[in-house]
Amino acid sequence: MSQNRKVVLFIAQSVDGYIAREDDTLDWLFKVAGEGDNGYSQFYETVDTIVMGRRTYDWIMEHEKGENPYKGKECYVFSSAASVSNEMTFVQEDPYTFIEKVKEDDGKDIWIVGGGEMIHSFMKKKLIDEYRITLAPTILGKGIPLFKRGEYEHELVLKGMNRYNQFVELHYEVLR
Repeated sequence: MSQNRKVVLFIAQSVDGYIAREDDTLDWLFKVAGEGDNGYSQFYETVDTIVMGRRTYDWIMEHEKGENPYKGKECYVFSSAASVSNEMTFVQEDPYTFIEKVKEDDGKDIWIVGGGEMIHSFMKKKLIDEYRITLAPTILGKGIPLFKRGEYEHELVLKGMNRYNQFVELHYEVLR
């Protein structure tokens, strides 16, 4: 049933809470010794819808040389600027209204890929149902924070933990 669809944040961060350097680079993340694909494939099978912000979309397109790494999934990009893509749908409406409509459709879970601004807006509107945060054993000192300061509070319950060599994934569910 569509009522069981969840919005899930699946993301990696440094131990001190950054998802990227200030210049959007992730070189620090790729230096860490993981195990296999660090649980990505298993998680990826649980989603059929992907949402992201415009900066994240631009970063992915640059680093994937224009190829959509999420083929076969419904992909939505929240952007204030209109754009056209054969594989991505650009959305300019309110995230709450949009996500509530998507959750009504039958399907698997919905993955928030990033970035920081979009995650923050989803958190403010309490749209995230689960957090799957992978900690990388790196301290950056500065960068783009996963959690920005804001007027929100979320109570979580730990659903599980996985270790992938040097990475640790924490899986939380939001208490409603």
